[in-house]
Amino acid sequence: MRKLDILVPVYNEDESVIKPLLDSIAVQQNVNLEEDVGVIVCCDGGTCTLSDTFRNSYPFQIEYFCNEHKGVSAARNACLDQSEAEYVMFCDVDDMFMNACGLWILFREMQIGFDSLVSVFVEETRFNGEVMYVNRERDSTFVHGKVHRRQYLVSKGIRWNEGLTIHEDSYFNILAQNLSTEVKYCPTPFYLWKWRDDSVCRHDPKYILKTYSNMLDSNDALVDEFIKRAMQDRAAFYTAFMIFDAYYTMNKPEWVNQENGEYRDSTERRFSEYFTKHEELWNSIPSMEKMQISNGVRSRSVSEGMLMEAVTIEQWLRHIKELSGNG
Repeated sequence: MRKLDILVPVYNEDESVIKPLLDSIAVQQNVNLEEDVGVIVCCDGGTCTLSDTFRNSYPFQIEYFCNEHKGVSAARNACLDQSEAEYVMFCDVDDMFMNACGLWILFREMQIGFDSLVSVFVEETRFNGEVMYVNRERDSTFVHGKVHRRQYLVSKGIRWNEGLTIHEDSYFNILAQNLSTEVKYCPTPFYLWKWRDDSVCRHDPKYILKTYSNMLDSNDALVDEFIKRAMQDRAAFYTAFMIFDAYYTMNKPEWVNQENGEYRDSTERRFSEYFTKHEELWNSIPSMEKMQISNGVRSRSVSEGMLMEAVTIEQWLRHIKELSGNG
């Protein structure tokens, strides 16, 4: 049994896009690449092809197969179903390990063992045209730098929700981190979230404005899953977290800007549906717990440029209920 399978969904990317990832694996030091590491690539019905010559040029096994187009979550599930390794790591096709000791760091953590591991990862970004590298710590949103014991995922029925294709990461990550007490944090980064000019989530300044409703979809599915698993406390917590996140997000400059009114209107209408569905959970949370959740979300939102709140959360929620006709 291999120690680690690296699971990669692809669509229309060619060999040049995945090559930096595979090259970064090939240079890993003090690990047995031939016996302990594999890469499983699923083409999600697109045009991506990896030739035998290309795949055989690496010192580790690369399995490649194609499925009909169902989206990134389905492709990741297909990779997971194909794996028989002890641990699995989901990677994006255009990312890479950030140094030649990355797998050694990860294998060292595997010696102790864990169900899920969350590590610091590094984001390559741009600021005024200049390249910057930023540490992302204790993140539960992105797929990057997360590793899981495969049998843990299988036994707990933890899978990617195939109805989610945007902001789908948080559903899977939060579920994996809440169904076990054997969750480990690695403070040493080994994963690089690379910049790619044609990545829509990086170059479109209105990406969050356009897709915040998808965050609500992801959280909605997560809350439903916790309820299904009789984890009412977790369902209530993540409901409150989402409500405070939406409230403080609406106070960020881009959402207050009248130019973006259409995005705010459509997002608030989607949030109205969300709140109507989960209002009972919201009301079940003690005030002190709400205050603690609020403080955490507000602190992060202020660091992201949030303006002073224009209305209280109670006033905003009354406005939201009026949108659904329940005010």
